[in-house]
Amino acid sequence: MWRRRTDETDALNVAASDAVVALPGWPAVVARGLGKDFGRRTAVSSLDIDVPTGSFFGLVGPNGSGKTTTLRMACGLQRPDRGQVWIAGHDTWSEPVAVRRLLGVVPDPLHLFDRLTASELLGHLGELRGIERTELDRRREELLDVLGLASASRELVGSYSHGMRKKTALACALLHRPAVLLLDEPFEGVDPVAAVTIRGLLDRYRVAGGTVVFSSHVMDLVERFCDHVAVMAEGRLLASGPIDAVRGGQRLEDAFIAMVGASPLGNDELDWLDRPG
Repeated sequence: MWRRRTDETDALNVAASDAVVALPGWPAVVARGLGKDFGRRTAVSSLDIDVPTGSFFGLVGPNGSGKTTTLRMACGLQRPDRGQVWIAGHDTWSEPVAVRRLLGVVPDPLHLFDRLTASELLGHLGELRGIERTELDRRREELLDVLGLASASRELVGSYSHGMRKKTALACALLHRPAVLLLDEPFEGVDPVAAVTIRGLLDRYRVAGGTVVFSSHVMDLVERFCDHVAVMAEGRLLASGPIDAVRGGQRLEDAFIAMVGASPLGNDELDWLDRPG
């Protein structure tokens, strides 16, 4: 079992350091016994998961399966009721400063400063991250250009479409070149052309050693993008590992349906749909 280190990389020392690095030998993300309840409903139940460094990892499941809650606990947006999460060897909750330096996050729902332009937003975040001004300007211009936001970069983010807001959030997440990206439904509301651009951007980031974790309920999307996958349903982990092992020689969607189970429509149910009005 992975355990929190208590030597010179302890939380106090990491938080005070200007340079935070991934600890050797650790996966990009580790969760052990992770759980969250909302009243009497268990959103996530005793989740154990390992995300290999450098992987394109898909977290899949139907709506309400616990994907968003899992990602929110992993990045520190929601406190778990039990269990622990480590990002590149650093505990999310006891080493929050270190984890924030290592992570780039696109949450769902999005939280952006709507009264700033995209250019202002990236500039503000870059200064908070301590990126040198010349380098910040270069990164901001390149991200806005590649993501097709350059022409709208002087417009308020609050006026953007949902797809444009998703791309802006991704630019914010990538700006400091994190070790790990956690993306909640990053392709939802994004047009096919932009999706290809985002895929190329994420592939380049991953080839250089970055790790991408994204949630989705679109099996075809995960099958095309990911090399590892975890399947969740009703807050429980049903399977996790290399995608070929999880799907077992079938399409991921077929393997997913077999794991989750789908209730067939009875002949007498909704029979009124068979008759013209």
